[in-house]
Order: sequence, then structure tokens, then C-alpha cells
Amino acid sequence: MFENYDDVRRFIADADIEMIGLRYTDLWGRWHQVTFPASRFTPELLEDGVGFDGSAVGLRGIESGDMVLVPDLSTGSQDPFSEVATLSFLCTTLESEHRRPFADDPRNVARRAESYVRESGIADHSRWGPEFEFFVFDEVRFENGVNRSSYRIESREGGWGEAGHGRPVDLAGGYHAIAPKDQLHDLRTEISMLLEGMGVPVKYHHHEVGGPGQVEIETQLVGLVAAADMTMLVKYVAKMVAQRHGQTATFMPKPLFGVAGSGMHFHQHLLLGGDNLFHDDAGYGHLSGLARQYVAGLLAHAPALLALTNPSTNSYRRLVPGYEAPVNAFFSLGNRSAAVRIPGYTNRPDATRIEFRPPDATCNPYLAVAAQLMAGLDGIRRELDPGAEGFGPIDEDIFSWPEERRRREVRQLPGTLEEALAALEADHAFLLEGDVFTEHLVQRWVRHKREQEARAVRIRPHPYEVMMYFDV
Repeated sequence: MFENYDDVRRFIADADIEMIGLRYTDLWGRWHQVTFPASRFTPELLEDGVGFDGSAVGLRGIESGDMVLVPDLSTGSQDPFSEVATLSFLCTTLESEHRRPFADDPRNVARRAESYVRESGIADHSRWGPEFEFFVFDEVRFENGVNRSSYRIESREGGWGEAGHGRPVDLAGGYHAIAPKDQLHDLRTEISMLLEGMGVPVKYHHHEVGGPGQVEIETQLVGLVAAADMTMLVKYVAKMVAQRHGQTATFMPKPLFGVAGSGMHFHQHLLLGGDNLFHDDAGYGHLSGLARQYVAGLLAHAPALLALTNPSTNSYRRLVPGYEAPVNAFFSLGNRSAAVRIPGYTNRPDATRIEFRPPDATCNPYLAVAAQLMAGLDGIRRELDPGAEGFGPIDEDIFSWPEERRRREVRQLPGTLEEALAALEADHAFLLEGDVFTEHLVQRWVRHKREQEARAVRIRPHPYEVMMYFDV
């Protein structure tokens, strides 16, 4: 939004800004903020930054927790939810000792990925368009204790009791629903208009297929770091608008049983000198040979990628057959069961792209986009052929095949977080190219996800187990 300090000061004066908010993302993909009076926003602050305790949010150990936030002026936007006029910025995180960008800060990882693609000589730019699927509910309750474990969700579109009214949305028939079934249209419009005002280019919004409460907002393609920034902003605005209306928004992949879950498909392509490197009129789906190599890289590293793009135990409740969820490593033109899909509705050379469908919004978007880019570039560097690697294209309904054929001809993606983490442990050298990711970050990610999340779920009795086994 701003190019320099003087631009910011003029906006502060014109908009009567009273407070400045500095935001940054922890390793696990959650925003944090520190706020101070606008009178303290000086050239010296831009140079010195604002100190904070990185150990408190898991970025560093307690023995070296001091870190510094420096605002990225280009990301400034006025927060529409603050009662006091507040201008917020995303930040670059620095080491306090040497004033160098902190290597394991997720946004710095994404920035190094952007630099790496330019230095590779393959392309000078990549563009990304996440699809934001999420649920909006009227009430959510949950509890977990030594002797109890339960949750309850209510949706005005579900007809599930007091929260329900009107005609409910079918459990598998919500796609492009219209009022009165769709009771979230105005809420999505409010979210979309706020996003547009904050610089996020909204393509469209609609009710999604996953039954009561599931919606989607899709954006235009932007640069790599900008796409991750945009993801954080979309999640924030969606949650805040829902809260404003006494509802709650969740990007959890599978909050409801028996309906489609929420993914965050990433549309992507590479450009050089303004030309789309993924387009070839003569290619399958108008994909160029370079694009096919990129696809092969994505699919070859897909098991490891899922540890970063689908890093929650709940991610794998969504990645099951039967709900348009991509559980097999192949690519196709328009086939929504493929892990990589070539959108069939793109008909211009500059719009040709591929869509990586497994990811969901429990990911840290900065790490997720950087990892996908590094996998694709590795496929180009190694000149991988998706056909020779067994990745298709396949334009048939593979679930109509006999199971034996499907298992023989199509590779399955990990079915649990533990499987994905094991794949990342065994296959992450491609992430370390150009020092984009660090070995320390990868190992820390695996250790935390395995010990603090996967194990935490594995050792707890499940409510459904009580029903199945209590009378044994």
C-alpha cells in the first residue's frame, strides 16, 4: 500500500490513525500482533524495529529469544475491526544480535523462495491463487478431560435444532446454493468487500459443496509472498466478520462427519519476462514441457509436501475417497480427484496454470507455497517426465477401476500425518536448495508435529471408540 515513510505519515494524518499494529506469523501459521501509538512511528523505528520475545511464540529457544520486528510498508492496511483507528503492517523478523533476517521466520523463507526462482534462471516470477474454503457456524462447543470428550456444532443451514431455521442445505448439495438455502451470502459479500478495500483481489464467492455452513472465496493470482500474506488476511477477516455477526468461522479441514471437507487448492504458474512458461498450444491441457516437469516434481515430492501443506491430524479426515478429495498422486485435465488438476475453463495463454489440490488451511501458507515451488523447480532441474514417473495424465474415474488396478497403477498419498512426517524426514533435500529452508526448521517442524500433535491425538480415547467397544 505504501512505498515509503512519507506516504505512511500522510495516510496517518489524513485518516486520523491513532495506533500502529505490527503483525508476524509464528512457525505454525498463526498471527501475532504488537500495537503502539502512531506518534511513535518514526524513521528511527523503521531502522531500529520493535523488540519482542521470539521464544514466547516458538520462533526461538528461551536462551536466545530476543528478536526484532521491522514493518514492511508495502503491506500496510487499516484494520476495519479496531474501534480506535489502527494501521497494521506485516513484518520482517530480524535476529537482534546481528540484525540479519531470521532464517526460520516463515515469511523470510517465502522471500528466499522468491529470490531462488529468479536466481535459478528458470523464471523471474511465480503467481499463486489460493482457493479459500471454510465453514461458518452459529455455535461450536467442545470439551476434553480425563473422563469426557465431546464437541457440538450448530448451523442455521443444517436444521439441527434451535440454530436451524428455513430449508436446510443438503449434506452433499450445497454447491452454488442460493437463498433461502444459502443463508451466508451477505456475510460472504461483507468479507469480500472488506478484502477488496484492503487490497485483496477477490475473484468471486459462493456456497460450497460441503453442506451446511461451507463457503468459498476465491482470489486472483498474485506473487508468492503476497499470496501467503493474502491467506493470513483472508483468514483474519473471515473470522472477524463472522464474530461480528455472532457466528464463528473455521478453516479446520473436516469439522463435520459425512460431508466434504475444506481444502485450500493452490493455482500456480511460472513467468519469465511476462510470458507464461506453463503454456503451450500443442501440449496436453495446453501445458508446456516445462510445466509437465514442474508437475512431476510436485507429485514426486507430494508425500513430503503434505507434511507442510496438510500438517494437522484433521487434514487426513478430509483426505479420504468419496468427497472430491485428492488422495492419489496423478495429474489430469479437469479431474477433481487428481492431486494436480489443469483447470479446464482457462482458455487464454496467460491463464494456463496447474492446481495443487491436497493442501488445506491448517498449513503455514509461507512454508506451503515455498515448499510447492521448490518441489516444482526440482522437477524442472531434474527434467522429470510425469508419464515416465507414473503420474499420468489420467482422465478416467479411477474409483471405477478394480482396487487391484488402482493400487498397481496409481500411487496413494499419505493417509495420516505420521506418514507425511516420515516422508518429509526422508525427502527434504529439495527444500534446502539455495538455503531456502534450513535443516533446523525441517527437523523442528517434524519433531513438534509428531510429538505435540500426532501423539496427542493418538493417545486419547475417541468418543466413537466408547460407543463401539464399551460393552466388549
